[in-house]
Amino acid sequence: MPNLDALEIKAFVPARDFKRSQRFYRELGFTCVWASPDLAHFQCGNTAFLLENDYLAIVAENFTLHLLVADVDAWWQRAHNARLIDVYGVTLSRPVDRPWGMREFTLTDPSGVHWRIAQALGSDGDAAHGAG
Repeated sequence: MPNLDALEIKAFVPARDFKRSQRFYRELGFTCVWASPDLAHFQCGNTAFLLENDYLAIVAENFTLHLLVADVDAWWQRAHNARLIDVYGVTLSRPVDRPWGMREFTLTDPSGVHWRIAQALGSDGDAAHGAG
């Protein structure tokens, strides 16, 4: 019987300005593991994506990633403290509890890629508190 176990999936995230997007993701909390002129591998914990030096507005502006984290409020605080809105002109919402059992906030990157960064409610005793 063939082995159909999936080992990993990585999204190719488009970048309008490749260097600027690399800085944005490092400031957000990701580590650039390696980079070439056309592609950069970003990682945080066991999650990863590939930033691509390629941009089509219709792709970037209709692309959403969901990142499940241990402490959504800590991620929001990092994004807020890094002044990503001021520096990169992106959008950043405050964390809110959702009826589907997640506490999450949304963020756009400099190319218009939409992120939903979330924590499962009940995964931490502090998950239901406000972002201060």
